[in-house]
Formats: sequence, structure tokens, C-alpha cells
Amino acid sequence: MSHKKTVVQFRRKRNGRTNYRKRLELLKSRKTRLVVRLSNNQVIAQLVDYSDKGDQVKVSCLSSELQEKGWKHGLKNIPAAYLTGLLLAKKAKGGVSEAILDIGLHSHVPGSRLYAVVKGVVDGGLNVPVSQDVFPADERISGTHIKSYAEAGVKGNQFSKSKTIKSITDDFSKIKEAVLKA
Repeated sequence: MSHKKTVVQFRRKRNGRTNYRKRLELLKSRKTRLVVRLSNNQVIAQLVDYSDKGDQVKVSCLSSELQEKGWKHGLKNIPAAYLTGLLLAKKAKGGVSEAILDIGLHSHVPGSRLYAVVKGVVDGGLNVPVSQDVFPADERISGTHIKSYAEAGVKGNQFSKSKTIKSITDDFSKIKEAVLKA
């Protein structure tokens, strides 16, 4: 009578939080990883190096930091994601010159907030090997699509009563200039 041994997987793998095969491939490159995570409230971008004692975060940026620069709009939309990536690149100036993208368990969706962060990082001066085809269109990055939808005045649309949303493109360009000057 033979008994099979039960192999218990790592907790993070059991919970569906980490794909260790994909993580190992990223770590083999020995490059700094651009880790992008999207929460329900904001966008998180980090530059992370591997260490035996645990990953070391070199630079971190949250989209909530945009509020200190005068951003009055949502923290998880495409313009906010782009500005977060741009701010991360400016914070990392001099310390990191290139990184590889680590999207974790997020799905690869071209034109998404995830790639808006990457476009911001690339525009900020970091070298991240990624195809230009996955970046969102410029009108989505600047918020023009949100402004035009708000101005359409469709009854019951989520922006119909908001007066501040119509200034999103102006605020975007002001904050972009402020980040680039810093």
C-alpha cells in the first residue's frame, strides 16, 4: 500500500497572490524592477531591487502625492497614473537608469492605467523595455476624453454635475510642468 505525500504550496501561491515562476524570471535578469500596483483608491509605483533578506524598495510613489502638487481629481484614472509614473522617474533621477516591468498578477491590457504609469516613467527618463503599442493614446493621458465626456452633458453621466472635472486638462498640464521642473 503506497501513500502519496501531500506537498503544501507556499501560502502566497495558495492564495493566488504570487506567481513564483514569473517572479523567478524577473529576478534572473538582476535588474531593478518597476513594480506597478493598482488599488481601489490609488496607483502605487515602486522601483525595487532583490535582496536575500527581502526586496528593497529604492523609490516609491503614490498617486496621493499628486494632491500635494495641486491635483484635485481622481487618484486612479489614466492621467493620475501617468503623472505618478512621471513623479517616480523624477524621484529616481540619478539613482536608477533602467528597470524591467513587473505587473504581478495584473492582466496585460494595452492602453490601461498600468501602461499609463509606464509611459510616465519612460517620459521621465528611465529606460523600460516595453512596446510603444501598449501605451494609452495622448488624449487619454491628458484627460481630454474625460473633459469631452463631461462637457457633453449627458443626463445622468457621472461628470454632469462636476464643475472641477472640466478643468482636468488644465490641471494635468500644470502638474506635469511642475513635476518636470522639479
